[in-house]
Amino acid sequence: MAAFLLNRFMQSIVLLVIVSIIGFLVLNLIPGGPMSQYALDPGMTQEDLDRLAEQLGLNRPFWVQYLEWAWRLLQGDWGTSFRDGNPVTTVIGRHIWATFLLMGSSTAIAIAVGTWIGIRGATRRYSAFDYLATVGAMVALSIPTFWFGLIGIYVFSLELGWLPAGNMYTIGDGSVLNYLHHLIMPSIVLALVHIAIWSRFMRSSTLDAMSQEFVKTARAKGVSERRVILKHVVGNALLPMITLAGVQLPSILTGALVTETVFTWPGMGRLFLDSLGYSDYPVVMGLLMFSAILTIAGNLIADIVVALVDPRIRLA
Repeated sequence: MAAFLLNRFMQSIVLLVIVSIIGFLVLNLIPGGPMSQYALDPGMTQEDLDRLAEQLGLNRPFWVQYLEWAWRLLQGDWGTSFRDGNPVTTVIGRHIWATFLLMGSSTAIAIAVGTWIGIRGATRRYSAFDYLATVGAMVALSIPTFWFGLIGIYVFSLELGWLPAGNMYTIGDGSVLNYLHHLIMPSIVLALVHIAIWSRFMRSSTLDAMSQEFVKTARAKGVSERRVILKHVVGNALLPMITLAGVQLPSILTGALVTETVFTWPGMGRLFLDSLGYSDYPVVMGLLMFSAILTIAGNLIADIVVALVDPRIRLA
Protein backbone atom coordinates (compact mmCIF):
# COMPACT_ATOMS: atom_id res chain seq x y z
CA MET A 1 0.00 0.00 0.00
CA ALA A 2 2.79 2.43 0.91
CA ALA A 3 4.60 1.79 -2.38
CA PHE A 4 1.35 2.30 -4.31
CA LEU A 5 0.57 5.57 -2.54
CA LEU A 6 4.12 6.86 -3.10
CA ASN A 7 3.96 5.96 -6.79
CA ARG A 8 0.57 7.61 -7.23
CA PHE A 9 1.78 10.68 -5.33
CA MET A 10 4.74 11.10 -7.70
CA GLN A 11 2.48 10.64 -10.72
CA SER A 12 0.07 13.22 -9.32
CA ILE A 13 2.85 15.77 -8.83
CA VAL A 14 3.99 15.34 -12.45
CA LEU A 15 0.41 15.61 -13.70
CA LEU A 16 -0.25 18.76 -11.67
CA VAL A 17 2.93 20.38 -13.02
CA ILE A 18 1.86 19.60 -16.60
CA VAL A 19 -1.65 20.94 -15.98
CA SER A 20 -0.31 24.13 -14.41
CA ILE A 21 2.12 24.79 -17.27
CA ILE A 22 -0.55 24.25 -19.94
CA GLY A 23 -3.09 26.39 -18.05
CA PHE A 24 -0.60 29.18 -17.42
CA LEU A 25 0.53 29.13 -21.06
CA VAL A 26 -3.02 29.20 -22.47
CA LEU A 27 -4.03 32.11 -20.25
CA ASN A 28 -0.98 34.11 -21.31
CA LEU A 29 -1.72 33.44 -25.00
CA ILE A 30 -5.25 34.86 -24.78
CA PRO A 31 -5.40 38.11 -26.80
CA GLY A 32 -5.22 41.18 -24.58
CA GLY A 33 -4.12 39.24 -21.52
CA PRO A 34 -5.04 40.25 -17.96
CA MET A 35 -4.50 43.93 -18.79
CA SER A 36 -7.40 43.97 -21.26
CA GLN A 37 -9.94 44.92 -18.58
CA TYR A 38 -7.86 47.87 -17.41
CA ALA A 39 -7.29 49.01 -20.99
CA LEU A 40 -11.07 49.45 -21.41
CA ASP A 41 -11.03 52.24 -18.82
CA PRO A 42 -10.84 55.54 -20.77
CA GLY A 43 -9.10 57.15 -17.81
CA MET A 44 -6.13 54.77 -18.03
CA THR A 45 -3.14 56.05 -19.96
CA GLN A 46 -0.38 53.90 -21.41
CA GLU A 47 1.89 55.01 -18.57
CA ASP A 48 -0.73 53.87 -16.06
CA LEU A 49 -1.02 50.49 -17.78
CA ASP A 50 2.75 50.03 -17.83
CA ARG A 51 3.03 50.93 -14.16
CA LEU A 52 0.18 48.55 -13.25
CA ALA A 53 1.73 45.75 -15.29
CA GLU A 54 4.99 46.24 -13.41
CA GLN A 55 3.21 46.18 -10.05
CA LEU A 56 1.43 42.95 -10.97
CA GLY A 57 4.57 41.40 -12.42
CA LEU A 58 2.98 41.01 -15.85
CA ASN A 59 5.82 42.67 -17.76
CA ARG A 60 8.25 39.84 -17.03
CA PRO A 61 8.92 36.79 -19.25
CA PHE A 62 6.45 33.92 -19.14
CA TRP A 63 8.80 31.46 -17.48
CA VAL A 64 9.68 33.96 -14.73
CA GLN A 65 6.01 34.61 -13.99
CA TYR A 66 5.30 30.88 -13.90
CA LEU A 67 8.18 30.01 -11.58
CA GLU A 68 7.24 32.81 -9.16
CA TRP A 69 3.60 31.71 -9.21
CA ALA A 70 4.56 28.04 -8.66
CA TRP A 71 6.91 28.92 -5.79
CA ARG A 72 4.22 30.96 -4.05
CA LEU A 73 1.74 28.11 -4.61
CA LEU A 74 4.07 25.66 -2.88
CA GLN A 75 4.20 28.04 0.08
CA GLY A 76 0.41 28.13 0.29
CA ASP A 77 -0.03 31.49 -1.47
CA TRP A 78 -2.43 30.97 -4.38
CA GLY A 79 -2.22 34.60 -5.41
CA THR A 80 -4.48 37.62 -5.19
CA SER A 81 -7.57 38.31 -7.26
CA PHE A 82 -7.18 41.11 -9.81
CA ARG A 83 -10.88 41.84 -9.42
CA ASP A 84 -11.29 42.58 -5.70
CA GLY A 85 -7.81 42.17 -4.22
CA ASN A 86 -8.82 39.25 -1.99
CA PRO A 87 -6.68 36.09 -1.71
CA VAL A 88 -7.59 33.46 -4.30
CA THR A 89 -8.23 30.89 -1.56
CA THR A 90 -10.74 33.23 0.04
CA VAL A 91 -12.53 33.84 -3.26
CA ILE A 92 -12.73 30.12 -4.03
CA GLY A 93 -13.73 29.30 -0.46
CA ARG A 94 -16.85 31.46 -0.78
CA HIS A 95 -18.08 29.25 -3.63
CA ILE A 96 -16.91 25.75 -2.66
CA TRP A 97 -19.90 24.88 -0.50
CA ALA A 98 -22.41 25.73 -3.24
CA THR A 99 -20.62 23.54 -5.78
CA PHE A 100 -20.16 20.64 -3.38
CA LEU A 101 -23.84 20.83 -2.42
CA LEU A 102 -24.87 20.67 -6.08
CA MET A 103 -22.36 17.94 -6.96
CA GLY A 104 -23.20 15.85 -3.89
CA SER A 105 -26.96 15.94 -4.42
CA SER A 106 -26.72 15.23 -8.16
CA THR A 107 -24.27 12.37 -7.58
CA ALA A 108 -26.56 10.81 -4.96
CA ILE A 109 -29.50 11.03 -7.38
CA ALA A 110 -27.45 9.59 -10.27
CA ILE A 111 -26.16 6.67 -8.21
CA ALA A 112 -29.53 5.78 -6.68
CA VAL A 113 -31.61 6.06 -9.87
CA GLY A 114 -28.90 4.78 -12.23
CA THR A 115 -28.24 1.72 -10.06
CA TRP A 116 -31.95 0.85 -9.88
CA ILE A 117 -32.43 1.27 -13.65
CA GLY A 118 -29.30 -0.75 -14.43
CA ILE A 119 -30.24 -3.67 -12.15
CA ARG A 120 -33.84 -3.72 -13.32
CA GLY A 121 -32.77 -3.56 -16.96
CA ALA A 122 -30.33 -6.47 -16.49
CA THR A 123 -32.79 -8.68 -14.62
CA ARG A 124 -35.50 -7.94 -17.21
CA ARG A 125 -33.29 -8.09 -20.27
CA TYR A 126 -34.96 -7.22 -23.60
CA SER A 127 -38.16 -6.21 -21.84
CA ALA A 128 -40.08 -3.02 -22.60
CA PHE A 129 -38.44 -1.39 -19.56
CA ASP A 130 -34.97 -2.35 -20.80
CA TYR A 131 -35.63 -0.90 -24.25
CA LEU A 132 -37.06 2.32 -22.79
CA ALA A 133 -34.08 2.67 -20.45
CA THR A 134 -31.68 2.22 -23.38
CA VAL A 135 -33.47 4.80 -25.51
CA GLY A 136 -33.68 7.21 -22.57
CA ALA A 137 -29.95 6.86 -21.89
CA MET A 138 -29.11 7.58 -25.53
CA VAL A 139 -31.34 10.67 -25.49
CA ALA A 140 -29.83 11.94 -22.23
CA LEU A 141 -26.29 11.44 -23.56
CA SER A 142 -27.09 13.16 -26.87
CA ILE A 143 -28.66 16.36 -25.56
CA PRO A 144 -26.49 19.09 -23.95
CA THR A 145 -26.94 19.77 -20.25
CA PHE A 146 -27.82 23.43 -20.81
CA TRP A 147 -30.75 22.40 -23.04
CA PHE A 148 -32.22 20.29 -20.23
CA GLY A 149 -31.75 23.26 -17.92
CA LEU A 150 -33.51 25.70 -20.23
CA ILE A 151 -36.40 23.29 -20.83
CA GLY A 152 -36.72 22.71 -17.09
CA ILE A 153 -36.84 26.45 -16.41
CA TYR A 154 -39.47 26.96 -19.11
CA VAL A 155 -41.72 24.10 -18.00
CA PHE A 156 -41.39 24.01 -14.21
CA SER A 157 -40.69 27.70 -13.55
CA LEU A 158 -42.41 29.76 -16.23
CA GLU A 159 -45.34 27.52 -17.16
CA LEU A 160 -46.12 25.59 -13.96
CA GLY A 161 -44.46 27.83 -11.38
CA TRP A 162 -43.45 24.86 -9.25
CA LEU A 163 -39.73 25.55 -8.93
CA PRO A 164 -37.56 28.68 -8.89
CA ALA A 165 -35.71 29.50 -12.10
CA GLY A 166 -32.35 30.13 -10.47
CA ASN A 167 -30.21 31.27 -7.55
CA MET A 168 -29.39 29.27 -4.45
CA TYR A 169 -32.02 30.73 -2.13
CA THR A 170 -34.64 33.45 -1.94
CA ILE A 171 -33.34 36.72 -0.52
CA GLY A 172 -34.66 37.10 3.00
CA ASP A 173 -35.42 33.40 3.37
CA GLY A 174 -32.44 31.25 4.33
CA SER A 175 -34.38 28.24 5.57
CA VAL A 176 -33.35 24.67 4.76
CA LEU A 177 -36.57 24.10 2.82
CA ASN A 178 -35.88 27.15 0.71
CA TYR A 179 -32.39 25.86 -0.13
CA LEU A 180 -33.84 22.46 -1.03
CA HIS A 181 -36.53 24.07 -3.17
CA HIS A 182 -33.86 25.85 -5.23
CA LEU A 183 -31.66 22.75 -5.33
CA ILE A 184 -34.20 20.38 -6.89
CA MET A 185 -34.03 21.42 -10.53
CA PRO A 186 -30.24 22.08 -10.86
CA SER A 187 -29.36 18.79 -9.16
CA ILE A 188 -31.75 16.77 -11.33
CA VAL A 189 -30.54 18.45 -14.54
CA LEU A 190 -26.91 17.80 -13.60
CA ALA A 191 -27.75 14.19 -12.68
CA LEU A 192 -29.56 13.29 -15.92
CA VAL A 193 -26.47 12.55 -18.02
CA HIS A 194 -24.79 10.67 -15.17
CA ILE A 195 -27.94 8.60 -14.58
CA ALA A 196 -27.67 7.49 -18.21
CA ILE A 197 -23.98 6.60 -17.87
CA TRP A 198 -24.39 4.91 -14.49
CA SER A 199 -27.40 2.85 -15.60
CA ARG A 200 -25.59 1.56 -18.72
CA PHE A 201 -22.50 0.56 -16.76
CA MET A 202 -24.59 -0.94 -13.96
CA ARG A 203 -26.60 -2.99 -16.44
CA SER A 204 -23.43 -4.33 -18.05
CA SER A 205 -21.81 -5.05 -14.69
CA THR A 206 -24.95 -6.81 -13.42
CA LEU A 207 -25.16 -8.99 -16.52
CA ASP A 208 -21.51 -9.90 -16.10
CA ALA A 209 -22.05 -10.85 -12.45
CA MET A 210 -25.14 -12.92 -13.33
CA SER A 211 -23.06 -15.03 -15.71
CA GLN A 212 -20.52 -16.03 -13.04
CA GLU A 213 -20.30 -19.58 -11.73
CA PHE A 214 -21.12 -18.66 -8.11
CA VAL A 215 -24.48 -17.28 -9.25
CA LYS A 216 -25.24 -20.46 -11.18
CA THR A 217 -24.26 -22.50 -8.12
CA ALA A 218 -26.55 -20.47 -5.87
CA ARG A 219 -29.45 -21.02 -8.25
CA ALA A 220 -28.69 -24.73 -8.47
CA LYS A 221 -28.90 -24.94 -4.67
CA GLY A 222 -32.44 -23.59 -4.82
CA VAL A 223 -31.73 -20.09 -3.53
CA SER A 224 -34.55 -17.71 -4.42
CA GLU A 225 -33.96 -15.39 -7.36
CA ARG A 226 -34.47 -12.32 -5.19
CA ARG A 227 -31.81 -13.49 -2.73
CA VAL A 228 -29.44 -14.38 -5.57
CA ILE A 229 -29.76 -10.88 -7.04
CA LEU A 230 -29.51 -8.97 -3.76
CA LYS A 231 -26.80 -11.04 -2.06
CA HIS A 232 -24.64 -12.40 -4.87
CA VAL A 233 -25.16 -10.24 -7.94
CA VAL A 234 -25.60 -6.66 -6.72
CA GLY A 235 -22.61 -6.69 -4.37
CA ASN A 236 -20.24 -7.87 -7.08
CA ALA A 237 -21.78 -5.64 -9.73
CA LEU A 238 -21.24 -2.54 -7.59
CA LEU A 239 -17.45 -3.01 -7.35
CA PRO A 240 -16.67 -1.59 -10.83
CA MET A 241 -19.07 1.26 -10.08
CA ILE A 242 -16.79 2.53 -7.32
CA THR A 243 -14.07 3.10 -9.91
CA LEU A 244 -16.63 4.70 -12.23
CA ALA A 245 -17.59 7.16 -9.49
CA GLY A 246 -13.98 8.38 -9.35
CA VAL A 247 -13.65 8.56 -13.12
CA GLN A 248 -16.93 10.51 -13.39
CA LEU A 249 -15.69 13.32 -11.13
CA PRO A 250 -14.24 15.48 -13.97
CA SER A 251 -17.47 15.24 -15.98
CA ILE A 252 -19.49 16.18 -12.89
CA LEU A 253 -17.30 19.27 -12.43
CA THR A 254 -17.75 20.16 -16.11
CA GLY A 255 -21.49 19.66 -15.91
CA ALA A 256 -21.61 21.76 -12.76
CA LEU A 257 -20.00 24.63 -14.67
CA VAL A 258 -22.79 24.59 -17.28
CA THR A 259 -25.56 23.97 -14.75
CA GLU A 260 -24.41 26.74 -12.43
CA THR A 261 -24.36 29.16 -15.35
CA VAL A 262 -27.88 28.26 -16.50
CA PHE A 263 -29.36 28.43 -12.99
CA THR A 264 -27.15 31.31 -11.74
CA TRP A 265 -25.92 28.99 -9.00
CA PRO A 266 -23.13 30.73 -7.03
CA GLY A 267 -20.59 27.91 -7.27
CA MET A 268 -17.09 27.46 -8.63
CA GLY A 269 -18.31 26.89 -12.19
CA ARG A 270 -19.97 30.27 -12.37
CA LEU A 271 -16.98 31.85 -10.64
CA PHE A 272 -14.73 30.33 -13.31
CA LEU A 273 -16.70 31.91 -16.17
CA ASP A 274 -16.97 35.25 -14.37
CA SER A 275 -13.22 35.24 -13.72
CA LEU A 276 -12.48 34.46 -17.37
CA GLY A 277 -14.71 37.33 -18.47
CA TYR A 278 -12.93 39.69 -16.11
CA SER A 279 -9.48 38.29 -17.01
CA ASP A 280 -8.94 37.46 -13.34
CA TYR A 281 -6.19 34.96 -14.11
CA PRO A 282 -5.07 34.20 -10.54
CA VAL A 283 -8.58 32.99 -9.69
CA VAL A 284 -8.81 31.03 -12.95
CA MET A 285 -5.50 29.29 -12.23
CA GLY A 286 -6.58 28.64 -8.65
CA LEU A 287 -9.81 27.00 -9.83
CA LEU A 288 -7.92 24.98 -12.43
CA MET A 289 -5.46 23.64 -9.86
CA PHE A 290 -8.16 22.99 -7.28
CA SER A 291 -10.21 21.02 -9.83
CA ALA A 292 -7.14 19.02 -10.88
CA ILE A 293 -6.30 18.18 -7.27
CA LEU A 294 -9.92 17.20 -6.59
CA THR A 295 -10.02 14.94 -9.66
CA ILE A 296 -6.74 13.20 -8.81
CA ALA A 297 -7.81 12.72 -5.19
CA GLY A 298 -11.17 11.31 -6.28
CA ASN A 299 -9.54 8.70 -8.52
CA LEU A 300 -7.05 7.74 -5.80
CA ILE A 301 -9.77 7.35 -3.17
CA ALA A 302 -11.82 5.21 -5.58
CA ASP A 303 -8.85 2.87 -6.15
CA ILE A 304 -8.23 2.54 -2.42
CA VAL A 305 -11.89 1.88 -1.61
CA VAL A 306 -12.11 -0.83 -4.30
CA ALA A 307 -9.02 -2.52 -2.86
CA LEU A 308 -10.45 -2.38 0.66
CA VAL A 309 -13.87 -3.72 -0.39
CA ASP A 310 -12.58 -6.45 -2.71
CA PRO A 311 -9.86 -8.61 -1.05
CA ARG A 312 -8.92 -10.03 -4.48
CA ILE A 313 -7.40 -6.68 -5.45
CA ARG A 314 -3.95 -5.79 -4.20
CA LEU A 315 -2.45 -2.34 -4.59
CA ALA A 316 1.16 -2.51 -5.67
